[in-house]
Amino acid sequence: MCEKRSPAFSGTTRRALAVFAAAVLLAPRAGLCADRAAGNATIRAAAGPSEIVITTTARVAGAIHSLTWNGREFIDSYDHGRQLQSACNLDNDTPISNETFNPTEAGSARDDKGDTSSSRLLHLRAEPSALQTVNQMAFWLAPGDKSGPNLAKNTTILSDHLLTKRVRIGYGNLPHVISYDVVFTVPAGERHCQATFEALTGYMPPAFARFLQFDPQRGELEPLSDGPAEGPNPVVLAVPSGSHAMGIYAPPQRAIGTTGPTYGRFRFDAAKVVKWNCVFRVRDRGGIAPGGYPFRMFVIVGDVNNVRDSLRALYREFVRP
Repeated sequence: MCEKRSPAFSGTTRRALAVFAAAVLLAPRAGLCADRAAGNATIRAAAGPSEIVITTTARVAGAIHSLTWNGREFIDSYDHGRQLQSACNLDNDTPISNETFNPTEAGSARDDKGDTSSSRLLHLRAEPSALQTVNQMAFWLAPGDKSGPNLAKNTTILSDHLLTKRVRIGYGNLPHVISYDVVFTVPAGERHCQATFEALTGYMPPAFARFLQFDPQRGELEPLSDGPAEGPNPVVLAVPSGSHAMGIYAPPQRAIGTTGPTYGRFRFDAAKVVKWNCVFRVRDRGGIAPGGYPFRMFVIVGDVNNVRDSLRALYREFVRP
């Protein structure tokens, strides 16, 4: 059980929320590339010999349904869990267990392969190469459902947890880098001592069978087991030839009671899908404060050399020798 404590917002959280609120309210209305009511949007920008093209859909409540580059699809949007999306899992003042209090951007397990989502898209704005959304996340499990032996702790299908994301293709002089900023808003009125923020995950087709990690000391990609496991180094999944690859990186983000980033990797042979994720964990015996939890990440798309070179550049910017 959590100890009783009055919730408070940190200065960092206030600043992050202010930035996101300003972006949502003040972004220009011209040049939209989206059906905002439906959640369908497409953004694109040149990256080497091709364009990176990102598509959101109403089916997954504005989550990223598709990412293509140089003739290949990078996302396996099979049900409402396999997207490029964000989720969190909290303890609800009881021992934490996987998926049992699990707000998920794209929707719930019961949405399955259907055309609608239990999550609710509240806002979408898109420009030619950037988009932002605000989403009220559904719980992954419906009340009464189980994950393994553990019963869902939520009593509704739609949570009060919000996710704000801002996505832009291209970062500075790095065309293969996608900046990806998220803020999870934990509502007042809930009691949590532990939270796992899957700040971003990418479910990819099984052709991305080559698992790699970036060694920041050597500046090189090296072979990695398919886990399942988490580690401190950025993960890259690639096709065997190396012609297409996707990597994930999050700069150091120090906050009281927060650990991460760590990077997970998974191969689900029966489901014919592979996955990476970027995870942060928050723990506070006095109770996790309601409010915003911001995380900054970068997704890198190209061939393995594009991904390696972009990771080198990001480390030079964010990690001082």
